[in-house]
Amino acid sequence: MTVEFALNAEVRSDLGKGASRRLRRNVAMVPAVIYGGEKAPMSISLLAKELAKLLENEASFSHVLTLNVAGSNESVLIKALQRHPAKGHVLHADFVRVVAGQKLTAHVPLHFLNQESSVGVKQQAGEVSHVVVEVEVSCLPKDLPEFIEVDMAAVEVGQIVHLSDLKLPKGVELVALAHGNDLAVANIHASRVAKDVEEGEGAAE
Repeated sequence: MTVEFALNAEVRSDLGKGASRRLRRNVAMVPAVIYGGEKAPMSISLLAKELAKLLENEASFSHVLTLNVAGSNESVLIKALQRHPAKGHVLHADFVRVVAGQKLTAHVPLHFLNQESSVGVKQQAGEVSHVVVEVEVSCLPKDLPEFIEVDMAAVEVGQIVHLSDLKLPKGVELVALAHGNDLAVANIHASRVAKDVEEGEGAAE
């Protein structure tokens, strides 16, 4: 089932830090900006509770969203969120326009599969470490994946999973790999408990 991600927004004409503070305080709105494409940047505001509800879904960060602004729709991606350092709610949002037929870059979450049943964990008593939990991809809007799977089933203790090991959907490229950076994604290492036991047995002998 395809999930639609859409928000209503209003054009914002009262700009500046003071105006943004009043907006958040008085009417529970979040100031934001839309930019990119061939159109001029647009300052908008969103209902804080609607944005918060949208962001509860992990997929909203890697989906093309529809912003209804003054009766017209804008296809966008979440580019950046400024959050309150203590409370965590969004103070400001940046959206970048998505143009059909033009490649975009976006951060997509990684979903790690078969961790507990992997060779390194189940047979060798190792522990899984995640080096990164998302990757930056480049693709056409129609090919943007909701997430990318990392299958840990055959990974053994001491082995590292790199970007080049990932199975990517058709039409999707990894930005780091395109720049020659085959970064580590995850690994399985010997558990601290196992090391302590081995060291203890060695001392006893």
